[in-house]
Amino acid sequence: MSTGPAIGTWTPGLDDEATLREVYDGMPGSPDTAIPWYVRMLENPGSRVALPGAIDLFGHDCIHIALGRGMLPQDEAFVIGVTMSASGELAGWQRWLYAFAARHLYRDPYRLRRTDRLVFDLGVDFAARHRISPLHHVAWRDVLAHPLGEIRAAVGVSRQALLEAFDRERRLLPHTQAARRLPRIKCHDADAPSAP
Repeated sequence: MSTGPAIGTWTPGLDDEATLREVYDGMPGSPDTAIPWYVRMLENPGSRVALPGAIDLFGHDCIHIALGRGMLPQDEAFVIGVTMSASGELAGWQRWLYAFAARHLYRDPYRLRRTDRLVFDLGVDFAARHRISPLHHVAWRDVLAHPLGEIRAAVGVSRQALLEAFDRERRLLPHTQAARRLPRIKCHDADAPSAP
């Protein structure tokens, strides 16, 4: 992790060729000790009341990268929704508990607003629909040298499916900073007029 770009401006994109280490080394962040107790209580695997998909900070950051998400609350909401859902153990009451705690117990910048809750739900649904492997079980340190496209394929995350999910999010929340900077589906030559 670097001290380069500010947390609010950093985004990893969806480059399939870059290695996880290359992108991780450019990621801004804070030490584990900067994470508040209420976040650690529900999201750290060492907690007795941790919710499904709980993972250490390093693994969580790697999931941000694999999913092509920055560090804004809306990005966090998507990442946590995908991670919890991909665990295969998320019950309805746990989904509700996380959303309630993140809205009423968490403080900025960890607090989820109403719009962030919509994106959390999109993340939960995305992981369930695409049957993503449990991301909290990935040995992220072991795949640091691997290209991100290979890592995504191994856990069942399709770049195209992510781009489509990002388009849905942009349509739902077109004016948010996080949605505006999400990677887009690019027009291909098939959209260009054919030669005579």
